[in-house]
Amino acid sequence: MEPLKQHKGLVYPLNRSNVDTDQIIPKQFLKRIERQGFGQFLFYNWRFDDDGSPRGDFSLNSPKYDGASVLAGGENFGCGSSREHAPWAIQDYGFRVVIAPSFADIFYNNCFKNGILPIQLPKPVVDQLMEKAEAEAYEVAVDLEAQTIDGGGFEVAFDIQPYHKEMLLNGWDEIAVTLTYEDKIDQFEEKQKGVKTLGIS
Repeated sequence: MEPLKQHKGLVYPLNRSNVDTDQIIPKQFLKRIERQGFGQFLFYNWRFDDDGSPRGDFSLNSPKYDGASVLAGGENFGCGSSREHAPWAIQDYGFRVVIAPSFADIFYNNCFKNGILPIQLPKPVVDQLMEKAEAEAYEVAVDLEAQTIDGGGFEVAFDIQPYHKEMLLNGWDEIAVTLTYEDKIDQFEEKQKGVKTLGIS
């Protein structure tokens, strides 16, 4: 994964609570075996009519949010099924940071595994961020090392578990974390070979 240390991006406000993974990426698009290509189907049933035409009443289709890379959502974001395709679609569309008052646990952990920074903030703070992003094209700078968000007049600190922070800063997934112990794994395997040679079970 690509390391994430600082990120500056346009905020897209999705002012809806209980956005579930089927709304993020509908089930009919889960046939792909690659992680790429899901972004075009993000929020598909909200973004498009039955004939595939973009819906004018869904804000993500507005040119105002072209290139948005910070998603501000409502409470319980990412609830529903555990499909990992949901963060795949969010990332493939271009979002690197998701900010919400609360997340579903599985979705929250899947974000870290796929290079997305989910930030949990109090609802009044997220509401303030959404108001700014709804009023105008609004950018924020997210500093993972300092654990701060700065939007010029909007400054807030956020918490993150050290393990998750280290994963994102280094661009590690769980396999990469395991490989940081490669020397110890090799030593263990060599020791096991010696045990087997001596006939010790």
